[in-house]
Amino acid sequence: MSRVVAESFPQALSPVRDNVPFYDRREAEVEMEMETSRAAAARTISPTLGQLLKCVGDVRKEVTGDETPLHQVLDVISNEPRTIPFVLAFSHLTYSVKVRRKVGLPSFFKQSAATDPVGAKTILDDISGEARDGEIMAVMGASGSGKSTLIDALANRMAKGSLKGSITLNGEQLESRLLKVISAYVMQDDLLFPMLTVEETLMFAAEFRLPRTLSKSKKKLRVQTLIDQLGLRNAAKTVIGDEGHRGVSGGERRRVSIGTDIIHDPILLFLDEPTSGLDSTSAYMVVKVLQRIAQSGSIVIMSIHQPSSRIMGLLDRMIFLSRGRTIFNGSPSNLPVFFSDFGQPIPDNENRTEFALDLIREQEGSVGGTKRLVEFNKSWQTMRKGLESNAAAEIVSNLSLKEAISASISRGKLVSGATATTTNGGGSPTSMVPTFANPLWIELAVLSKRSITNSRRMPELFGIRLAAVVVTGFILATMFWRLDNSPKGVQERLGFFAFAMSTTFYTCADALPVFLQERYIFMRETAYNAYRRSSYVLSHALVAIPALLFLSLAFSAITFWAVGLDGSFIFYFLIILASFWAGSSFVTFLSGVVPHVMLGYTIVVAILAYFLLFSGFFINRDRIPMYWIWFHYISLVKYPYEAVLQNEFADPVKCFVRGVQIFDGTPMAAVPEQLKLKLLDSMSNTLGMKITSSTCVTTGADILRQQSVDDLSKWNCLWVTVAWGFFFRICFFVCLLIGSKNKRR
Repeated sequence: MSRVVAESFPQALSPVRDNVPFYDRREAEVEMEMETSRAAAARTISPTLGQLLKCVGDVRKEVTGDETPLHQVLDVISNEPRTIPFVLAFSHLTYSVKVRRKVGLPSFFKQSAATDPVGAKTILDDISGEARDGEIMAVMGASGSGKSTLIDALANRMAKGSLKGSITLNGEQLESRLLKVISAYVMQDDLLFPMLTVEETLMFAAEFRLPRTLSKSKKKLRVQTLIDQLGLRNAAKTVIGDEGHRGVSGGERRRVSIGTDIIHDPILLFLDEPTSGLDSTSAYMVVKVLQRIAQSGSIVIMSIHQPSSRIMGLLDRMIFLSRGRTIFNGSPSNLPVFFSDFGQPIPDNENRTEFALDLIREQEGSVGGTKRLVEFNKSWQTMRKGLESNAAAEIVSNLSLKEAISASISRGKLVSGATATTTNGGGSPTSMVPTFANPLWIELAVLSKRSITNSRRMPELFGIRLAAVVVTGFILATMFWRLDNSPKGVQERLGFFAFAMSTTFYTCADALPVFLQERYIFMRETAYNAYRRSSYVLSHALVAIPALLFLSLAFSAITFWAVGLDGSFIFYFLIILASFWAGSSFVTFLSGVVPHVMLGYTIVVAILAYFLLFSGFFINRDRIPMYWIWFHYISLVKYPYEAVLQNEFADPVKCFVRGVQIFDGTPMAAVPEQLKLKLLDSMSNTLGMKITSSTCVTTGADILRQQSVDDLSKWNCLWVTVAWGFFFRICFFVCLLIGSKNKRR
């Protein structure tokens, strides 16, 4: 069996060197010694992760016939010159936002407009540059200099038409659909599910981004390889954690965030402040990981505030910004020459970036600002343009974007599902890679599994909801214990049904924070086509159904027999379930509209109160003013309320008011029984029919007519309630389509 040798991984990156199966420790130590003297021009191509997986699979299969990984040292060495370069070029990028300046009153007695006409604030001002595969380009500057805006502009996170200038990959304009597939964006905040382990988080990302044609063992191998590459072996079985649950450290969390976005081996990787909040060692480890990603054939572009000297040694290109304008653009090795030519040489014992940032701040505070530095940079770049062009010619070939992607796929770079065979014919580069790595049903299964796993580790959430339903049901059961069929009993049944139906909707309000907590995770994952928005909506609904079934059964079983209800228990259970479904869908829809939990709770409580008011319990339908009748028909409480009334009072032979009971609830209720019987005889003579103390005066059908419940059957009310649930799920989907673009205006 042939032994394949892998490129080394730095010893400092992983504290568990003895457990790292894919990187040779001895070579890592040699690399660490030589790193300070490495030259950017002497780069070699590291193997892609797709190649690494293939080599490992072949070795394993040769021994056992299985493709699962062996714990062997696997090194793939390649000294071939770069022949498949990608060059991301951007020129004259300009971005402005509209602002409205507030103008104070000049004096107490003078009138003045509160605001002046809308002005524009320039965030990016004529930014140009390029980034190459195999290199890390860092965007630096003080807070407010435009670093994150430039990253967003390059990552196509700007609304269409708001950004001026051009961005090309290998000389061709990038389509939004293609960019989403071949790139990844790591946000500054670590957006992860708190109760999933590091390994589970990366495994779910692999199942989203890697195609179903890749075997389960290959996906697991990809995750294990990435865990070692990120230096997360010790934390692999640890949950991510949050404020209430202890989990991984900040540096580990940041590396997990990067791992979820590079699981599919992207060509373009954008990162917004990946070292923010980390100590120097953790920050160095993160950037070292990014260097390895770049060397596998990716373009890495990140914003960084103030890197250490060790991190500076890992960077290949730098862009210094000041208030949206370029101060310096080039290799870090040229930084001392640049400031020396400017007349401000960097002292030997001074950190280069600290000196540069201090000088930029000093210039910003001066009368002319950084204008002198900006103009000097333009002339300095022009002077060195010939040199830079010659150096670029040695690296950049004339491959078209289609040819570069085709060759990259052939090397195994894009393990996200594309095949080189699709590029032999005609077509654009967009046709080479699928929009989504997996079909909808696989996305649905993975999303559901992830949601269930995360929820299962926080049982207190469902426990509190179940307790609320059980306690409410117990109170109602004991308050309305064994209601009789008297007129008072009828009135009490009406009150029970109105309160019970509205309660089922109110207990659904706890679904409000679920999506609000997942909103930004969802936006990050769907922004680069990890899965379809429709898959998320469907899985969100499917995962909610088992809990709704259990809650409905608990509430129905507690109240039905204890209250002494008539009719079908099965239908009573179904209408309770439909109410929970409609209420959960309505609250889910609101969670996609409102931005904050407290605002959402206020809106939910208010709207549900209006639904109850117009349901027909407090005022019959025929008594509602015409200008409010529309609200009666959109009330979610109306349909389940009328359904349970029909289930209870639909029996034509059941009587609820007999003989003298017609005087209950009137002033005549206090007169003696004998007088009531005489009154009945008198009424019988007048009406021409015999009315005795046992004569049925009011049946269930009469009660339904009195309540104006006669426009829909109980089954139609059930279907309408279910339809409301589907309607709000569709509205939720539309909200996700419209409101989750995650782009600057």
